[in-house]
Amino acid sequence: MKNKTHHTIGEGADSIAILIYFVLVIVGWVSIFASVYDPSQPWFSFSLNYTKQLIWIGTSIVIIILILSFDYRNYETFAYASYALMIFLLLVVMFVGREINGARSWLDFGPIRLQPSEFAKFITALALAKFLVSPEAKPELLRTKVIAGLILLLPVLMILLQNDTGSALVFGTFVVVLYRERVLPEWLLFAGLLMSILFILGLGMKPQSIFYFLVIPILIIAVLVILYIKEKKPLVILAVLGLSVLLIGYIYSTKYIFESFLAPHQQERILVLLNEDIDPQGRGTRYNLFHSKVAIGSGGLWGKGFLNGTQTKLNYVPAQSTDFIFCTIGEEHGWLGSLLVIGLYLSLMIRLLFLAERQRDKFVRIYGYSVASIIFFHFAINISMTIGLFPVVGIPLPFLSYGGSSLWSFTILLFIFLKLDAHRGQQMERK
Repeated sequence: MKNKTHHTIGEGADSIAILIYFVLVIVGWVSIFASVYDPSQPWFSFSLNYTKQLIWIGTSIVIIILILSFDYRNYETFAYASYALMIFLLLVVMFVGREINGARSWLDFGPIRLQPSEFAKFITALALAKFLVSPEAKPELLRTKVIAGLILLLPVLMILLQNDTGSALVFGTFVVVLYRERVLPEWLLFAGLLMSILFILGLGMKPQSIFYFLVIPILIIAVLVILYIKEKKPLVILAVLGLSVLLIGYIYSTKYIFESFLAPHQQERILVLLNEDIDPQGRGTRYNLFHSKVAIGSGGLWGKGFLNGTQTKLNYVPAQSTDFIFCTIGEEHGWLGSLLVIGLYLSLMIRLLFLAERQRDKFVRIYGYSVASIIFFHFAINISMTIGLFPVVGIPLPFLSYGGSSLWSFTILLFIFLKLDAHRGQQMERK
């Protein structure tokens, strides 16, 4: 009779990733405490954000134990069922959801308020991974590309209808996963990047700019001359000329696209990034971004010290315990504290990529890349918007920002992967 091997909860889970996770969570709670602390109020109250966050942290530990207790094979087995349930919840929230800050994306379950779009990220990652490992999903087939695109597009459209642009943008990070698995060709990735750059240039440049009347024609003529000298193929030259005309038309149409398809508050956020003269004294995006940069810059090298931040204490910084939590770190702990937090994130993402690449099972590798990509997107965009390098969007900083939905979703996202990685020796090899 064979002896059964009993595994303790968490056995084999990567200790480095777990350690970084808990350090980030602790840093987040300390920063939330600092951002909302008021000595005139009682230290402990369930109405205070840092007390609520402590409860979310405690429940997250329970979630971690549950995730590590489940059979690792269930995460692939129930991927499609979870995806269907997620779509149902996104549909429900469109009709009965609570509207907060202009976005109808919250569901109330008694005293608990959850945001289904946060959980949609890891569920979509599981569904996409399950589809891409199926025998019929050949990377070179158009059918594979279309179905993979639809898996991503369906939740994106539903989240956009909730007016939650920030959460919808996160799904763009799956481009990295599709490129890694050779589903997305290089030329399409390059084309998307080029269109994004031209869109920003088209908004930033005035119609009378030299960019339109001198730089673009010179570039087109230069390309045509080079092609004629090297190739001397009329069809190729005509194709490049036609493409150039289309690109010029696209640049000229950016203003129309911008004004027709984006809401006024979304237009404002982009115009502020481009230094357009709007909202000079009001309490809108420019005001928020100004005080965000002042808070981070005023911290200097060492920071003002714990609980000594003036911008955050006087409520100059908006959403200082949620989307702008990085301002508290920059003001109170300075450049060195900010560098430490950034270093923790980079260390976590490097570790996740290392774990993903060592997988024998393609499903786990795809999901691992999704985890690293989602966390990187949130980290990069959140910090970029606080220092004025990206438009202000509702994207939390993983593990640091206040909020139960955010902390729970990132905890589940990460620890499902760590659970799958812990059993890599038991997995069948699927390349």
